[in-house]
Amino acid sequence: MSEAAELKKLVKQLQGTPNPADIVALLNKLKSDFQVSEAILRESKAGLAVGKLRQHVSKDVADLAKEIVKKWKTQVEKAKLANGKLQPNGKDRKASVASPAPGTPLTPTASSVTRTAKLDGIRAGTADTTRDKCVELLYDGMAHDSGAPIDLILKRAQGLEKAVYHNLGGTTGEYKNRIRSLFVNLKDKNNPGLRDSLISGELSVEKLSKMTSQEMASEERKAADQKIREENFHNSLAAGEQQAETDAFQCSRCKQRKCHYRQAQTRSADEPMTTFVTYVPCQNTPDLLLTHIDYQMHQLWQQVEVFVVH
Repeated sequence: MSEAAELKKLVKQLQGTPNPADIVALLNKLKSDFQVSEAILRESKAGLAVGKLRQHVSKDVADLAKEIVKKWKTQVEKAKLANGKLQPNGKDRKASVASPAPGTPLTPTASSVTRTAKLDGIRAGTADTTRDKCVELLYDGMAHDSGAPIDLILKRAQGLEKAVYHNLGGTTGEYKNRIRSLFVNLKDKNNPGLRDSLISGELSVEKLSKMTSQEMASEERKAADQKIREENFHNSLAAGEQQAETDAFQCSRCKQRKCHYRQAQTRSADEPMTTFVTYVPCQNTPDLLLTHIDYQMHQLWQQVEVFVVH
């Protein structure tokens, strides 16, 4: 079995293993048993598979994946230097910025320049200046630390821009804001999993074009946001905010409507407040947590009920 085929087999095992301990074992095997080349990485797609694991919830897995990616990038660049294909500053001797060979991959390291649409010489080809610039911006977000082929990244950038363009009906202000948001999230150095998933095709351009910033966030960011929400929730319960009285709700226990309620910001600042209800006669505090919008809808429904009854 060739080294590329054996590497591909391990990559398949890696993708089908949910257990962090098993993943670590496979990563250690990849780290110690293989001397990779650009051709091998391209054929086996090992770089993309391991790159995605840099954002794994297990710190051991994430740290080891980062170490392997760094090692492989160094190996590829050293091979290029030895073969005279790469200058000491990280640039390809034969690469033409104006017209690169289709599919030519660049493998940046800490010593090489950041990949951009301009350096890779890409042409968006939309026949619209605004759209061309947006394609190039998305390309920059995906390519800056990627070793994927130019034509593959360009294809994803073009597809993503096209999806946004059709979703928002042209190069509107909302279109431009959406492109900027996608660029910021794609270029986030702490969220390489988003770039890798898009480039590999695991995440479709159609789906990404409609995702919110929260949905695009890394697992670490999502976990941190959840922790903040939980802390805000507990703080709100302990704070004892001033309560108001209402008859908008009916207790399932005593059937009375006299109750106190209070509202608190238990989630992020751009989300609605949460309403906490306590019934006065029986002091029942049910698991009734209504957002401000839900509370208004409940009051409206009560008014509809009164109108229908009378």
